[in-house]
Amino acid sequence: MSEINYKRRQLLAAGGVALGACLLPSWAIASPYKAGSARQISLHNIHTSEDLETEYFNGKLYVKEELQKINHICRDFRRNEVAHMDRRLFDTITEIQAGLGHKGQVRIISGYRSPMTNKALQKNGGVATKSYHMKGQAIDFNLEGVSLSRIRNAALEMRLGGVGYYPRSGFVHIDTGPVRRWNG
Repeated sequence: MSEINYKRRQLLAAGGVALGACLLPSWAIASPYKAGSARQISLHNIHTSEDLETEYFNGKLYVKEELQKINHICRDFRRNEVAHMDRRLFDTITEIQAGLGHKGQVRIISGYRSPMTNKALQKNGGVATKSYHMKGQAIDFNLEGVSLSRIRNAALEMRLGGVGYYPRSGFVHIDTGPVRRWNG
């Protein structure tokens, strides 16, 4: 290979890396999660006053027993029904926390919602008929001491799924459905 072609390839490769870095969320570049690093989360359910501190990913595998504890704290407290929660929600929340420098508790407003609870809440308005909460693919939360607008902006940068912003109700909604956004 000629020296010119070699230098051209080096330049193209460097440009590709720089372009890729520009496309990432501004705070994701500094993410502490490297391949093989553990993930911890501290949760507080505002309705049941339950707390949970857990290492749900040990650096290689998701820890089944710890995910079950997360499922329990995120249960439909009105009917005491537990469902499988999508672990990508908690990966996203821990990434958001890391990016914002938040080390405190995640305050759960709503996790899993049974179809019966969802139907009852629809009567009061503001609850989707086919809510991702009923699939364990949504969570409404806030982070103590962090503005909701900062949480919303960080969630939007993640581009995981839906992001709802509810400043009057004091929470941000994230789900693992299609990428979309709304204000409540």
